This record gives sequence, structure tokens and C-alpha cells, in this order.
Amino acid sequence: MDTAAAYRAPGRASSSPRLISQTATGRLNRVRLLQLLYDVGPASRAELARLAEVTKTTIGSIVQPMIDAGILVEREPRQSSVFGGKPARPIWLSPLGRPIVAVHVGPGSVRAALVSLTGTIRSHSSARFSGTRSSQRSIIDTIAACVEDVLPGNEKPLGVGVAVGGMVDTDRGHIVAVNLAPRLSGLALGPLLSRRLGLPVQLDLHPRVQALGDRWFGLGRGVSSFASVYCGEAIGAEFVIDGTVHRGASGAGGEVGHTVVDLGGAVCRCGRRGCWETIATHTWLRQAAAAAQLPGARSLTAGGLLALAEAGSKDADELLNRYARNIAVGLVNLQQTLAPDLFILHGDIVQAGEVFRALIEQAVYSGIAPRPGGEPEIIFAKPEDDMALLGAAGLVLSESLDQLA
Repeated sequence: MDTAAAYRAPGRASSSPRLISQTATGRLNRVRLLQLLYDVGPASRAELARLAEVTKTTIGSIVQPMIDAGILVEREPRQSSVFGGKPARPIWLSPLGRPIVAVHVGPGSVRAALVSLTGTIRSHSSARFSGTRSSQRSIIDTIAACVEDVLPGNEKPLGVGVAVGGMVDTDRGHIVAVNLAPRLSGLALGPLLSRRLGLPVQLDLHPRVQALGDRWFGLGRGVSSFASVYCGEAIGAEFVIDGTVHRGASGAGGEVGHTVVDLGGAVCRCGRRGCWETIATHTWLRQAAAAAQLPGARSLTAGGLLALAEAGSKDADELLNRYARNIAVGLVNLQQTLAPDLFILHGDIVQAGEVFRALIEQAVYSGIAPRPGGEPEIIFAKPEDDMALLGAAGLVLSESLDQLA
């Protein structure tokens, strides 16, 4: 469950193997312990030692600095068993620990939340900006004001985690490109926001942060390998492989929406031809709906399309099936390449519920030859989805463990 290592991996491969320092080993152990707690809930030192297959002394050496730092807390002793013995004191995340500010920056919107160590959203704020007209300075002002709305007055947060809906350079904390919001491209968001707020800022790609949220707080808890996929105005995906969030050099991974599914297809916003995004995003759906003269085509999403189909529109029903097949073709490619076996789908497609999920699943199964291990599982996230915000909090928590001895 080496989540932090995935975020701190060097941008380029070394010419020779690197030894892991004692500090790095300590950080990784702390992250693994946190993930274990998130997976199983409050547990005693003895239980944690058994689950982690280490000695109780080793667990104690990891736990105590985190208790001293206010990240973990010892809860009231449990009642002794019928065999007697000293009552065990479960270890859990401290509800009084320093909170984390989580931010999700989309093409024209920002959401901010104050998140506790237990994954509870204590307050939230949102704002909008123009990704095509606003100046970068005004965008920074909007994001900073949204963050300031959720800052607590009597405690200093651990830091700020930011999920960005576009390509990012995680080494520098810069946004590289956002096709839907060119004003965000090239924005040094991490350093500028850090100076403005006086807090450390961690920035990463939205689907990758979303995957971390799934792993720590959501449907990926206790699952060692899965794919977290976002489908909406754009397409992105990230992979948890053997407990590690795959990152790529300088955070360049996750741009699956720009994998090519049709060499002769339409030109994508990125300038290339036949990307997955050209056949399975809002833009494609609305153009296809307009061509079929469906009502409300200019703002149609999966939920609205399902409603039209269920109301008896044959054109809507046919488009719904096409949309499912177009989403599935990308998932099939991901399954054939990495075989995550579990896909957690996010975005407005989840508003179309079980009917649409089943159509996507059926199309995925049709595209995969029989193989060992059975069929992959396709599940929808909850409609009230906060995984990007919770993942941003998890990113900050992972990085803040460097501060412990």
C-alpha cells in the first residue's frame, strides 16, 4: 500500500538502483499503517501487528510519533474477553487533529472543503470563473477566496491538496494544459497558492487524486488493484496497482482520454485525431443528440438521455446504447492492457444509474475474450461524489508524514 511512494517517485528512472533511506522507510510504514486503519477501522496495536505481520514493538514505534503529532489517538479501552487480560485500546484517526483543505479545480469552477483526518467534510465552498476569458491573476484570486471561505479561524490546517482537471507537472506544482480552459494552461497554481495562503500546497491530476480518494475513503478501500475512471466533459483514469497509485514521470500519467480509438476519427481538442474523448464526452453526446433532434440536446447528460429513452424515445434509446459502447471501448483497452478487474466510474454518467451501468458492463464483456480470473467488475460511484476532495486530503496527509521523525 505504498501510496506516498507513488507520489514522490523521481521523474526519471535512475541508472542504478536507489536504496531507501531510513526516513523514507519510516514514511512508507506510516502510510501503510494509515491505509490499514482506513481499511479495517479502529484497531489495537496487537491487531495491527497481526494484520501487518510485524511485531507489536514495531507497530508501537510507528504509532507513537503519529499520536504525538495529533494524527492518531488512543480510544477508550475495550472490555476484556472472557479469558481476561489487559483491555486493548484501539488506535484511530484523531477527530481533533489538524484538518486539511481540499480543492477541486475544474475547467470553469472551483470547490473547496475543510476535511477532518477521519474523512469528514466540515465545511465547503464553491465558485466559478471563465476558463477562456478570466486572467490568471483573477483565477488565483477566485481559488484563494474559495479556500479562505473554509479556513478555520482557530487552527492551522496541515496543508492544501488540489485536484486539477487537466495535465499537471506535479514536481513543480504547475498546470501544464487544460484543453477546456486554456487560461489555466501554464498556471503555476501550487507555488502561487502556497505564497498566497502561507500553507504547503500539493497539486495533482483530478483522476489520480480521485483514485486516492477511492483507495483511502471510497469503494476502493481494501482493494489492492483497480481503475478509477472519470467520464463527463472529459475522460481521465488512474490506476491503483498492488496498493500504489500509478503516477508516471512528473505526474504525466492518467491521460487515457487521449488514447486513440479511431485512426480516422474526429479531431480532438488536443489537436490529435480519434482520441477516446471524441466519442464519449459531453461534446460528442450533445452533438449526437442534436443530430437526432432530441430535446435539450445542448445541455444533455447521461441522466437526461436515460429519461428520454424511458419516456419512449427510440432515438434516445439508440444513443444511450451507443454512448455505453463508446465508453466501454476505452475500458476494454484498459482491461486488456493492465487487467485492473475493477472499474470505479465517476462523473455525471452515474446519474443514469443501474440501467446505464449494465449497458456499459455488457459492452465491456462483449469486447473481452474469455480469460483466467473471470470478468472485470464495473461499478458506479455514488451520485453525491466527493472522492476528488477526499483524495486531495489524502494527498496532503501522505505528504505531511515527512514531518515526523
